[in-house]
Amino acid sequence: MPDNDREEKGFRLLDCNEASKHHFERAANKLKLKREFRDWLRNPFREIYVHLPVMMDDGSLKMFEGFRVQHNNARGPYKGGTRYHPEVTLGDIRGLASWMTWKTALLGLPFGGAKGGVNCDAKNMSAAELERVTRKYTQAISADIGPYQDVPAPDVNTNENVMAWIMDEYSKLRGYSPAVVTGKPIDLGGSPGRIDATGRGVAYIVQQWALDNNIEMEKSGAVIQGFGNVGFHAAYHLDRLGCKVTAVSDTGGCIFKQEGLDVEAVYEHKEKTGSVKDFPGAETIDSEQIFSMDCDFLIPAALENAITKDNLGQIKTKAIFEAANGPTCPLVEPGLADKGITVVPDILTNSGGVVVSYFEWVQNLQQFTWSEDQVDSELQTKMKNAYRKVIDKAKEEKVNLRIAAYMIALEKVASAAKTRGVY
Repeated sequence: MPDNDREEKGFRLLDCNEASKHHFERAANKLKLKREFRDWLRNPFREIYVHLPVMMDDGSLKMFEGFRVQHNNARGPYKGGTRYHPEVTLGDIRGLASWMTWKTALLGLPFGGAKGGVNCDAKNMSAAELERVTRKYTQAISADIGPYQDVPAPDVNTNENVMAWIMDEYSKLRGYSPAVVTGKPIDLGGSPGRIDATGRGVAYIVQQWALDNNIEMEKSGAVIQGFGNVGFHAAYHLDRLGCKVTAVSDTGGCIFKQEGLDVEAVYEHKEKTGSVKDFPGAETIDSEQIFSMDCDFLIPAALENAITKDNLGQIKTKAIFEAANGPTCPLVEPGLADKGITVVPDILTNSGGVVVSYFEWVQNLQQFTWSEDQVDSELQTKMKNAYRKVIDKAKEEKVNLRIAAYMIALEKVASAAKTRGVY
């Protein structure tokens, strides 16, 4: 859909696929890509849709839908997470897969982009049920994944245990292959530093932006929407860099403390109670009020479309760092720009996870484990280099950071495709 058609409809929520195409077209326009080449770059190479019959703990048989979208492999094997969520759709997976293509290209990783998912309510399933779903899903897609073909990773509601089940089931079918997935437990070939990699990468991007804008980390404050793996580790590493984390939220509520929260204590509280709400010494308010907090850095770290027309007017921050995928509805970005708020895009901000996934893949292929210090050093280098390229591109082209990031990524994928002769 052309941009002008979107504007005529006014503000509305776009799903992941629509949002991805929206950003793609804006960057493609700046690059003056031919229409037929745009179609080739934008559309997935392959879409896999499977039905999974799974025996539940009560003895009933339940059917689940599974997806794997392989968007583009011009620069290397497909790479992308696997999410378990009751509302996951093929459209969402398409958009998320394309974001992975641009993310891996932007960071200079030798991967393409993919994404997978199963339509299930993981939070209300037992570990045994999740394992059975995972093994059925792996069986169904095993011919289409592999260390040099497509390498899954964790995403929403999946973790190192799920990756271990995928690796084990794939290895039974195709031979022992630890490099078939990343985000595994250390004992099964996982990489040191992988669990906190996305959040750690977010903190490094915030730090670089603060330096560029003369903001002292020790005098800064951040609020974080979403306190799962990414949100917690972003908060933890920002705290270590001297930034006060004054508010965090989850689906249960939002907690606020002007002097700064004890991040590790909040995490322990959530582990015990299931939510950050009612953390001792902090004020508990409604989750949505996180967006009205006055702060230097606002970090949405939950799901898509967190920032919309409904909370645009409340936002009081210098910059938004997208730790989640697609947390800012594209149609409110002009409003944020009008308020002088910088948006540092997801394909840059939250790319630390796939960077360390790449390191894990390399270690598995080498059958050699790096130290955590080496992983962290290489992660910092990758994140800082990518950040600087985006900043320089934005200044050179006089565009915002998102368009600059997409332009860099599109140019790399287009160049690889033309050089290989696949287009």
